[in-house]
Amino acid sequence: MPRRSPRSRRKTNRGPGVPGPSRPRATPGRRRLKPRSAARAAGATGGAGTRGGLTHGATRRRSAARRTVTAVRVDRGAKSARRAPARTRSRFTPPEPERVAALIGILEDLYRDPRSALAFRNPLELLIATILSAQCTDERVNQVTPALFERYPDAAAFAAAEPAELEAMIHSTGFFRNKARAIRACCADIVAQHGGQVPRTLEELVLLPGVGRKTANVVLGNAYGIPGLVVDTHVSRLAGRLGLTRERDAVRIEFALMPLIPETKWTAFSHWLILHGRRICVARKPRCSVCPLRPHCPQVGVSVSE
Repeated sequence: MPRRSPRSRRKTNRGPGVPGPSRPRATPGRRRLKPRSAARAAGATGGAGTRGGLTHGATRRRSAARRTVTAVRVDRGAKSARRAPARTRSRFTPPEPERVAALIGILEDLYRDPRSALAFRNPLELLIATILSAQCTDERVNQVTPALFERYPDAAAFAAAEPAELEAMIHSTGFFRNKARAIRACCADIVAQHGGQVPRTLEELVLLPGVGRKTANVVLGNAYGIPGLVVDTHVSRLAGRLGLTRERDAVRIEFALMPLIPETKWTAFSHWLILHGRRICVARKPRCSVCPLRPHCPQVGVSVSE
């Protein structure tokens, strides 16, 4: 029988000799690692003293870690279940009529001749000046309006004004493009729908471009003598500090003050709060030590004062 050579005795089903999925490339100086599939199989059929390829000590440590995580999750769930319900907003108690009457009496004695700080000669001038006073001081508006009213004496003149020229004249009041656009559109509606005369009702005024309830109440109360509550930043601040309301929206504040203040004093009450807010009850550090309203003021939200 002829002797078979060693080459012929090699197995024919042996895998390829090149590195691949079944034969990873060996790194010099490192032990050759088993493929992942082989490692999984070896772990699944681990020998004695192992569980899934892990020793008994490693298995115990993993089990303890899992129990710890589970306990933490259960503890968190119990804490969230025991958590107190969210705080509900307490019911607001309206101020006593006696305290409101005392506040009105002190303010009336303190500011005997309340009037608008804006300079005007007719309802149209007051309307234009109020539009310009948004995000601007009354002093700056009074510096701009004399030349403005001389150049544009009526609503038709404002409606026909060149945008660039009008913007240049009111530039120093800020937001001059938006204000110029609102003035031209407002005066155009006054000419087209009201014969060039400023309306005398709140419902008609608020329909004009650039006119809200605040501007409408300013015109009604100061130009036509029709009572109206003007809610600006000073009125909003003082109404809260005096405990008259806890609303933050200007329209809500207006409707909250209406039943508290006699209608005949609506316009004057707005002026009183504006003047008091500028002189004594300032925004950052109110002068509570010299305020005549202090005996009747709960000082809501005041943390620092003089």
